Amino acid sequence: MSTIKVDIVSAEGAIHSGIAKMVYAPAKMGEVGIAPRHAPLLTALKPGEVRIELEDGREESFYITGGMLEVQPHLVTILADTALRGEQLDEAAALASQQKAEQALAGASTETDVARAQAELAEARARYNAAQKLKGKR
Repeated sequence: MSTIKVDIVSAEGAIHSGIAKMVYAPAKMGEVGIAPRHAPLLTALKPGEVRIELEDGREESFYITGGMLEVQPHLVTILADTALRGEQLDEAAALASQQKAEQALAGASTETDVARAQAELAEARARYNAAQKLKGKR
């Protein structure tokens, strides 16, 4: 069985380091799946869920607010702006953030305000969706 090393780091420090069979990440242009011996790749990540399929078949989930993904044939490195383990997500707080971002978007008056509010809303929706999805797995 072929495996790949996975490192997830953020400004707060190392979040995860281990061996996996497969990694799924939210790239800007859509979700990517990374298997061992994948071609080298460097891409931006958007807010969303990173899933790691471990050697024993279990899956670990992480929530990131964006960052960069670097893939080498035997190493995946995720440099996240912010990263949380799946169990650290609070669904109620994520929903409140989403509602606040929707209100900010509705009240935005300038182009800059609209762009900022749209980015906040996208991040809040991704966090809420990840929290809902992980709630079903617990």
